[in-house]
Amino acid sequence: MQSCVAAVDYAYPWDGLIARFKFRGEPGWAQPMAALTLQTPGAVAALQTCDLVVPIPLTTTRLATRGYNQAWELAKALRAAAPGESARNEAMADALVRLGEVPDQHSLSREQRLRNLQGAFAAHPFRAARLVGARVLLVDDVTTTGATLHSAAQALLMAGAQQVSALVFARTPPH
Repeated sequence: MQSCVAAVDYAYPWDGLIARFKFRGEPGWAQPMAALTLQTPGAVAALQTCDLVVPIPLTTTRLATRGYNQAWELAKALRAAAPGESARNEAMADALVRLGEVPDQHSLSREQRLRNLQGAFAAHPFRAARLVGARVLLVDDVTTTGATLHSAAQALLMAGAQQVSALVFARTPPH
C-alpha cells in the first residue's frame, strides 16, 4: 500500500463516536466524519488522484446484521463532500468481496489480527476488469494494526490495480 491518511487518533472521544456509527445503527455520522477527514492534510489529494474509491467490505452476515457497511457510507460521504475534481473518480461498493466468515478484528490480539485476514479478500469477478491499471483508494472507518487494509490492498494489487492507498477516519495512535 502506497500511503494511508487518517484524520484522528482512535481514542477518546472518537472511539465512542465510531462505536455509534458502526455498532449502534447511526450511519448519519458518515457526513461529519467525512468533513473532518477532508480537512486532514493529504485527504483531498488522495481522493483527487485515484480512479476508484473502494470501501472495505463486510461479511454478508455482518452486513445483514448491521444493515449497512460503515466504510461504504463513509466513502459516499467523502466523495459528496470533496471539492471539484474528486467527482471524476468512481465509487465501487462491490469491487472487493470477503471470503468466508472470520472473527471480528476488534476481539483479537495484534498477532491474531494479522493472521486472521490473510487471504480474506478477493476482487469481485464482475468488477476485476475495472481494477486493472487503476489507482485505488481504500476507505475504512478505523485501522488498528493495518491488517485489514493490507489484506484488501493485496487483493486489489493481485487483480491488477496499479496503486493502492487508503483513507480512514481513525488510526490507533503509535505507542
